[in-house]
Amino acid sequence: MLLSASLALAQSTDWTNYGLTPEETRYSPLAQINDKNAGQLKLAWSYDIGKGGGTQEATPLVWNKTLFSITNWSIVYALDAATGKEKWRWDPEVNQDTVRSKVCCGVANRGMVVYQGLIIAPIIDGRLVALDAETGKPKWEARVSWPQDNYTVTMAPRIAKNKVIIGVAGAEFPTRGYFDAYDAKTGERSWRFYTVPGDPSKPFENPALKEAAKTWAGDFWKLQGGGSVWDGMAYDPEADLLYVGTGNGGPWPEELRKSKGLANLYLCSVVAVKPDTGELKWYFQMVPGDSWDFDSVQQLLLADLTIKGQKRKVLMQANKNGFFYVLDRLSGQFISGKPFAKVTWAAGLDEKSGKPFVNKEAYYGDQLIEISPSTGGAHNWPPMSFNPSTGLVYIPGAIGSSSTFAIDRDFVYKPGENNRGIRRGAPTTPGGPGANLPAVLPPPPAIGPEIGPDTPRNVLVAWDPVNQVERWRRTGGGAVGGGTLTTAGNLVFQVIPDGHLVAYTADKGEKVLDIDTGLRGGMGPPMTFQLDGKQYISLAGGTGVVVGPAYPPNTPLPAPTANTVFPKLLTYVLEAR
Repeated sequence: MLLSASLALAQSTDWTNYGLTPEETRYSPLAQINDKNAGQLKLAWSYDIGKGGGTQEATPLVWNKTLFSITNWSIVYALDAATGKEKWRWDPEVNQDTVRSKVCCGVANRGMVVYQGLIIAPIIDGRLVALDAETGKPKWEARVSWPQDNYTVTMAPRIAKNKVIIGVAGAEFPTRGYFDAYDAKTGERSWRFYTVPGDPSKPFENPALKEAAKTWAGDFWKLQGGGSVWDGMAYDPEADLLYVGTGNGGPWPEELRKSKGLANLYLCSVVAVKPDTGELKWYFQMVPGDSWDFDSVQQLLLADLTIKGQKRKVLMQANKNGFFYVLDRLSGQFISGKPFAKVTWAAGLDEKSGKPFVNKEAYYGDQLIEISPSTGGAHNWPPMSFNPSTGLVYIPGAIGSSSTFAIDRDFVYKPGENNRGIRRGAPTTPGGPGANLPAVLPPPPAIGPEIGPDTPRNVLVAWDPVNQVERWRRTGGGAVGGGTLTTAGNLVFQVIPDGHLVAYTADKGEKVLDIDTGLRGGMGPPMTFQLDGKQYISLAGGTGVVVGPAYPPNTPLPAPTANTVFPKLLTYVLEAR
């Protein structure tokens, strides 16, 4: 049952899965560190991660008194969780010079999973590797994708029914999204689910894709379609359903996909499949015919809520598009959705179906128009968390962001290259993407929170999902930084991109901790574990040096500057009494 499975994981003092539990709540029952003593946290130990190349986005894992994590270039390391002493380190030896040009959206890795004595790690060049947790020696390797096909693997894998679930990134390149299931013991692939249909002149891989093809037009398959799966997943063992978020279309404007007015399934959706077979049971599309890069891959969070006097098994998502969604996770039925950030692309959601009322101005053409949220989104990959005691979800968000859009009428499909198909930027920028365009059109009317000239844009929002209202808000974080963790100690921890680790009381949002870690940028989400009676908080951060193709291998790195802090993993514990 879901309750018993969740309880078993929640009572553990370890952290073995990306979101801690299959429901991805990031709620820990540990309470030794609480709202009364959190200010006494001090650094227990630190570990130099090594050469960088981008941001640190992984959530560390703890099992068997060992902390495991992974660098942005997919190097796995194991540390003594009490001291930080390195136990082993395994380098997949990615050909960085070749792979770098195939990475659509930054060199990154969001983490791994521990399962039955194995560390299962995604490798950015398309491999999935299982390592012996004690020795770091490879046990099996699977090929998820090939960089030659413009795919990369950057998400943390999940476990469902003894299977490893993993998806692929790359929709800014011409790619066709999918996610796979692999046998956790052998690495043999069990099934693959494509998120968009292929060539309709050939047999469809499953009945769901035959239905999806009716929502596309033209020679869409020649452009591949997009629909990457690069982050959000969750699993309900009781319902035996795996939930997966899908990404944006390619190219971005629906008009260039020759699908104007069509839904383009299963872009920007949540799909629920059976983990044994990959059979689709239901889907919910947040943004039909997406033209704004509004991926729906943000964290999927499962909980049981009482809504209008009825207990509901729900799936929640703070979407990139600015709306907070609550769905029935058994049926996919829309329950509610409200904007938690400034939204101009839509005037709201239909109360019954959840479909957006898209503002006609948002369907951009030859003239630039400003749309909110931005392509970075109101909420992106940094994880939110749910505290069952407060009933609140803590969202790292950007509540006042925007981007400008216009169709690139000179667009020509280029195999193996970026194919966004848009023109962006201020029209006054000499030689810029909007240099030859008229002035920016007035934006559509806005809904959501009031955003004044002095309103902080990057915030932590405490959201009430039952009543769909904001309960409190604090400055710091943003859509692409500031992942969170909440605990039974009435705390919510957040890592800020400027290097600060902060904590607030989960109920009222009163700040009780603010540590300057000394790192700057590239901050990964915090996690917590307990070892030998002590509770720890751990996180990784620092951007490192982005090493270019001409940088000789094994060359000593230059000294860090004010803007380049080599990545570290930091672990904090309470001051000794």
